[in-house]
Amino acid sequence: MTAHVAFLVFPETSASVVYGMIDLVASAGRDWGVIVDGVAGPQLLSPLLVAREAGTVVVGNDVPIVAGVSLADCPPVEVICVPEVNLPPGTPLADRFAPEIAWLRGRFESGATLATACSGAMLLAEAGLLTDCEATTHWAWCDVLARDYPGVKVRGQRALVVAGEGGRLVMAGGGSTWLDLALYLIARLAGVEAAMQVARLNLIDWHSVGQQPFARLARTRQVDDAEIARCQTWIADHYMEPAPVAAMVKLSGLAERTFKRRFQQATGMTPLDYVHTLRIEEAKQMLEAGDAPVEAIAQEVGYEDAAFFGRLFRRAVQLTPSQYRRRFQTMRRALG
Repeated sequence: MTAHVAFLVFPETSASVVYGMIDLVASAGRDWGVIVDGVAGPQLLSPLLVAREAGTVVVGNDVPIVAGVSLADCPPVEVICVPEVNLPPGTPLADRFAPEIAWLRGRFESGATLATACSGAMLLAEAGLLTDCEATTHWAWCDVLARDYPGVKVRGQRALVVAGEGGRLVMAGGGSTWLDLALYLIARLAGVEAAMQVARLNLIDWHSVGQQPFARLARTRQVDDAEIARCQTWIADHYMEPAPVAAMVKLSGLAERTFKRRFQQATGMTPLDYVHTLRIEEAKQMLEAGDAPVEAIAQEVGYEDAAFFGRLFRRAVQLTPSQYRRRFQTMRRALG
C-alpha cells in the first residue's frame, strides 16, 4: 500500500530541499528495479505539494513551485515534511506563518508525523509541539530555539532527532542533512531495504558527524551594542594575541565587570568563549587548507599548549584536529 507524504511549501524556503526530498521519496521502490533489472518497481511513497493556497509559489532564487492543493483541501497523509525557513535567525515567525503553524498543529493532533528539514523545526516550536522534547534545527538557529523556547531540549550537535509521542516529530539539522531525513522517512514508511537502495543509487553518506563542526560560527554575528561591536571588530584581527579579553576591556572603556556582562548579553557568550570560538574557526580553516602540524596551528591561533588546544577543539567540534583535517581537507582540495 502506498504511503502519502505531503511537502509544505512557502515563499521563504528553497527549491533544492523540497524537490530533492521529493525526488528521493518518489524513487523509493521504483528506481532500483530500473537500474538492476531494467524494469521499474512499485512506487512505495506518493509525494504531494501543499501550500497556503493551491497554485504557483515562488520560493528562494525566484524558483516557482506548483502546489497541487491548499492547506484546507489537503487529504489525510501519513507524513508532512516542512523544509527550511530561509530567514535570518531570530526573525519572528508566528505572524508570518500563522496559517501553516495552525495547520501543522491540527494535523499532528490528528495523528500525522511531522518531519522538518533545517530551520523548519522552528515552526514546530511555534506550534508548541516541542515542549519537553529533544529537538534539532539548523546550527544557526539552535541558540534562538534554546532562548525563545526554554522547554525545548536542544540537541544542536545531532543531525537527526526523533521525538514526541510515537516518534511523530522528526527533525534534521542544517544543510544537506535533509538527505538523512529522507532516508529515515523512507525506512520508516517503506522499509530499511528500500532506504538502502535509495542511498546506494544516490551515493548518500549518512551525516554521522552531525552539525558540531560548523555550529559555533553563527555566535560571532555582529551585535548592536556599539562598544561591544567595536571590540568584536578588533578581536577579529587580534584573537591570537596574549590576554585578548583584558585588551578588549581596555578598548571598551568599560569597567571589567560591566564589559563582561554586556558582552555576554550581546553575544550569548563570555568574552573568553568568544575568543576561543574565533581561534577554533581560524584553526579549522588552516587545517583544511594546509599541512602545517597541529602544534604549529595551535601556536598560530594563540595557544602555547597544543594539548590544551586539542582538548578545546575536540570539545567544540566533536572531532580531534587530525580527524577534522582528514574529513574536510580532502573536500576542500577536491572543490579547489
